[in-house]
Amino acid sequence: MELDPLWLSRLQFALTISFHILFPALTIGLASWLALLEGLWLASGRELYRELYRFWVRIFAVSFGMGVVSGIVMSFQFGTNWSRFSDQAGNVIGPLLSYEVVTAFFLEASFLGIMLFGWNRVRPSLHFLATCMVALGTLISTFWIISANSWMQTPAGFELRDGVFFPTDWWAVVFNPSFPYRLVHMVLGAYLTTCFTIGAVAAWYLLRDRFRQHARVMLAMSVGFAAIVAPLQMVAGDLAGLNVMEHQPAKLAAIEGHWNREEAPVPLLLFALPDQEAEANRLEVGIPYLGSLILTHSLEGEVPGLKDFAPADRPPVAIVFWSFRLMVGLGLLMLFLGLYGVWLYYRGRLYQTRWFLRLWNLSLPAGYLAVLSGWVTAEVGRQPYVVYGVLRTADALSPVNGASVATSLVLFALAYTVVFGAGSYYLLKLVRSGIQVPPPERETPFRTPERPLSMPEESLEEP
Repeated sequence: MELDPLWLSRLQFALTISFHILFPALTIGLASWLALLEGLWLASGRELYRELYRFWVRIFAVSFGMGVVSGIVMSFQFGTNWSRFSDQAGNVIGPLLSYEVVTAFFLEASFLGIMLFGWNRVRPSLHFLATCMVALGTLISTFWIISANSWMQTPAGFELRDGVFFPTDWWAVVFNPSFPYRLVHMVLGAYLTTCFTIGAVAAWYLLRDRFRQHARVMLAMSVGFAAIVAPLQMVAGDLAGLNVMEHQPAKLAAIEGHWNREEAPVPLLLFALPDQEAEANRLEVGIPYLGSLILTHSLEGEVPGLKDFAPADRPPVAIVFWSFRLMVGLGLLMLFLGLYGVWLYYRGRLYQTRWFLRLWNLSLPAGYLAVLSGWVTAEVGRQPYVVYGVLRTADALSPVNGASVATSLVLFALAYTVVFGAGSYYLLKLVRSGIQVPPPERETPFRTPERPLSMPEESLEEP
């Protein structure tokens, strides 16, 4: 049996990036959450915030470490599996990735040690600064990674010389047409992922009557955050969709499942089974007029069809169609949980409504699945190009045989299963072990919290 190195290389990259994106999706938001907790502790002096910080910083440390390791492994594939891409687009992609290392990674590395091990060793203000710098570093890292990926989606500011990309305008390269929309969409997605992770842990504690005071604070903050940010994410997604229609119409046609350029009003397909060979859908279920209204903000807007493009230029329709709907469905679930949670809070029933707590607990994977499905929509929808409209994925492949790629794919899968399975198990163990709350100190006739045991006997207060 002949093994296709292109298909296997794409599968291997999909595997590694899927593992990797799960950890930044948590740590980007968790770093900001830790900065907020420490700021609240410094402002109020309330020990509950400090105890929450000490609990979540352990989870952050493990997730951050696994994210760094998986990111390094993923970047090696640019040389092993996609060397032609590196040769042709390295003049653009290389500096963008190096900027991420110089600005973000060095910043995080400089302050991470203080953040993790500096408690009670440095002044509280310096420790808070370290936490803020790590949070800033995660956002700067997101900035450069999304810029590089967005350039591959909507390339700009370059010229081709003998098939090699040379930057001509770095401002246009970095701030390419899709970058602002995708950056906001990704950051909000990461924040929502963290929000629902924290809320799910809080709901789990409340259902088991553990750490109720801490869990109430976590859940209330998660509900309020989701009620604000989930609607903003919907707006950001809508703006990103308009950008896709302008710059990547074939991807939009696959997302919507439209084969023919339909005259207005265009329906919104809720369900369909796209058949790429027949160039048609089976079992369509749609809502009239809504497609034009959402995609063009007009009842008279037209939507491109897949038949506007040659078959060789169309992405895999079924994958893009359903991954997008999974992302939107999970987004609507998060929107409901946020808004309904606020309603329960003002009714005084947020912490007692057990079905709601169970639903929020079960929604822990929602953010991660939404981020994954969003990346699948973006990356598979870009096919058959690695640099949209300019460099095909097949032309970016290294000259390797299928057996070599298959071997490395199996090894990657085994290593990731063991390493990240153990890491995930440890994270769950940290959650089960709970929040470390010091026992209240008790005064005795022989010792008070203010007086050490070594004080002279005559200085002791009378019982």
